[in-house]
Amino acid sequence: MKASLAELEAIAAVARHGGFRAAARELGMSSSALSHAVATLEERLSVRIFNRTTRSVTLSDAGERFVAEIAPALASIDRAIENAGLSSGSVSGTLRLNMAPGAARMLLVPLILEYGRRFPNVEIEIVTDNALVDVIGKGFDAGVRLAEAVPADMVAIPIVPTVRSLVVGSPGYFSNRPKPLTPGDLLQHRCIRARMASGKLYRWEFERHAQTMLIDAPGSLTLDASDLMLTAVLEGAGLAYIGEPSMADHIAAGRLIPVLEDWSPPYPGLSLYFAQRRQMPARLRALIELIREQAAHGSSRIED
Repeated sequence: MKASLAELEAIAAVARHGGFRAAARELGMSSSALSHAVATLEERLSVRIFNRTTRSVTLSDAGERFVAEIAPALASIDRAIENAGLSSGSVSGTLRLNMAPGAARMLLVPLILEYGRRFPNVEIEIVTDNALVDVIGKGFDAGVRLAEAVPADMVAIPIVPTVRSLVVGSPGYFSNRPKPLTPGDLLQHRCIRARMASGKLYRWEFERHAQTMLIDAPGSLTLDASDLMLTAVLEGAGLAYIGEPSMADHIAAGRLIPVLEDWSPPYPGLSLYFAQRRQMPARLRALIELIREQAAHGSSRIED
């Protein structure tokens, strides 16, 4: 008794996601259609692959054995399809990515434009959002966010292993003010506060020798974009706490002065993330391979 490749893909997707809704989104079909397809195969095989309750979908003992046996074959088919697509130079379509504006600025030249040069038949669309969005529901191939913000049910590929934020001020701002030596000294300064996508004010985070501090930065100016904060701090409006890559040139040129550096350790950086799926579009696989290639060669262009 035979099962089609589509039916085997359906079984594998439901097992992988632990439910019909997420699996149906991956496969591009309705939950009811997927459930019907699985039930039809179970009836034809005369075996219950999944145990279903109102709260969960789990593999039966027979289902676990079935999935364990079909998984290697499906993986081999996937690799053959991906390798054929990448080696033939036929990578095409539209690559849609969602990321924060700061991530887009950091990655545009070293990663996105390089990808465009290598795969000229791919149309690239970058949509920036400060807020974390449902990349699958919104029709994106993948998203880019700080590692700590990547949803737990997504596959994450590190792009920038670590990043660091620094408190900076302009020479003019410090001309008649002492530099803060501890995070607590910030309470005596004008700070440019950050409004997060959730609507909350960001509390400045510091750590040294396993000691952590959260500071409600005082100030009369609140902004929700790092480029605006950078402009404001360059104009002497106050101290800002922003990502080091975006202001490295200004620090090197003396236009900005970093402080509290020993209280600002690096933290996990940017990751590409996407839904786990059995068949990955060649355009997304090509981007992943480029990220891995740059990491293997120790490329520092993204971090500069």
